[in-house]
Amino acid sequence: QVQLVESGGGLVQAGGSLRLSCAASRGTINDYHISWFRQAPGKEREFVAVVSWNNDSTYYAESVKGRFTISKDNIKNRGNLQMNSLKPEDTAVYYCAVRPGVFGVSRVPSQYKYWGQGTQVTVSS
Repeated sequence: QVQLVESGGGLVQAGGSLRLSCAASRGTINDYHISWFRQAPGKEREFVAVVSWNNDSTYYAESVKGRFTISKDNIKNRGNLQMNSLKPEDTAVYYCAVRPGVFGVSRVPSQYKYWGQGTQVTVSS
């Protein structure tokens, strides 16, 4: 079983940057794809980015492409999401989730079994 802990959220002005981390407090995520999702108040949870278990592939939502970078560090047993050029519409609770690497990468939240508790990102205009 894997337990995930996110960190790095906070309040930032539009145009600023934040770096989110997703650490495995129990278990290893070396054999898992790592995804980030976000959920704004009153909205459904949406896909942000995914990195494959072996760091071979990354995919992004159109709304963040070119501004966010997802990565995975198998030595440190964590994943990261570098967020640049932040916009007010990026404001949400951000969640990391992992999916076994034996399956394909997915953008669908219901296909992820292990989730972190979430970290708040607020971008002021």
